[in-house]
Amino acid sequence: MTDPIARPIALAHVRVTVTDIARSKAFYQQLFGVEPAMDFSGHDGEPGITEDRERLYGGCIFPVGDQLFGLRPVAPSGQRFDPDTVGLDHVSFSVGSVDELHEAVARLDAAGVEHGEVTDLGDAGMVILSVQDPDDINLEFAARK
Repeated sequence: MTDPIARPIALAHVRVTVTDIARSKAFYQQLFGVEPAMDFSGHDGEPGITEDRERLYGGCIFPVGDQLFGLRPVAPSGQRFDPDTVGLDHVSFSVGSVDELHEAVARLDAAGVEHGEVTDLGDAGMVILSVQDPDDINLEFAARK
């Protein structure tokens, strides 16, 4: 084994590309129950915003524990996520317990958000619950057994 190029200790952030920042921001606010930590979505449509890294390309960033989850609104309208192309397959968020997954099902149902079943992954040692975001990006909530 060779020396690693870097020694990451955690993910700092994940950012996904979305087609409609207002729709996606509202979805993730409801899903996470928090406001964005940084938000430039009000600049949507301004000239040059989608190229401006300092203004998050016109997107926003949500706090998720010690990490950040961002939305970048540069995908063409009508485009849909495809996990079978090069790039992102899904995003998985850890929760504290299997009971929290079942509680999330009740809240998703009450909010009218479609979701999968709470699924035990057997030997993988975890239980998951899947949800699709408005651009069909697969989100997974996972708890250790």
